[in-house]
Amino acid sequence: MFYLPKSQESFEPSKIAINLWAMKTRFYPVWIALSILLVSWKPCQSFLWEAMEGRVHIQSDAPLEIIKADSDAMQGIIDPAKKSFAFSVRINSFQGFNSQIQRTHFLENYMEEKKFPTATFEGKFIEDIPFEMPGTYAVRAKGNLNIHGITRERIIKGELLITEHNATVKANFFVPVSDHGINIPKIVNQKIAEEIAVTIEIPFTIKSMP
Repeated sequence: MFYLPKSQESFEPSKIAINLWAMKTRFYPVWIALSILLVSWKPCQSFLWEAMEGRVHIQSDAPLEIIKADSDAMQGIIDPAKKSFAFSVRINSFQGFNSQIQRTHFLENYMEEKKFPTATFEGKFIEDIPFEMPGTYAVRAKGNLNIHGITRERIIKGELLITEHNATVKANFFVPVSDHGINIPKIVNQKIAEEIAVTIEIPFTIKSMP
């Protein structure tokens, strides 16, 4: 007959081993649920980023004159869940220019700011952006740019800087004045460029989070 060694005949599990096994058996369903949760968990993106004091710089480099103007009144919003991005700026908020007379001509005669008081953009980011992860990302936003009452589809390329509680969008692009029905009289067409260079920098803060 085959006998086990004496040391194995008297084997008994220790109290620690018994307790560990009991805990594992008791909480096994909990461990399974936690494992599933961790595998399927995705960071929440149900919040908005809002900007109230974005900066926009415009510049016209014409053969006979350079015109520069700035506004600190650009507003914007980013909805990470929808990947949407929008901004607007009041035309009469621009300051600078070479003189007050030039500002008046630009805003009233060319931009017709009383008739078309705001310039806007509404679009969506093309790239899939990890909005919950801090970093700097090259982005493109495709949407509708409305200036002087005329809307054109545009793709705006820029940079999105994400920190823990804030984000900043920076972009540079050109706006052909003819695309938006801005008429420049021949007598001054050497003083205003056919394309206006636009630079935007919009700092966003978290508006809401569940």
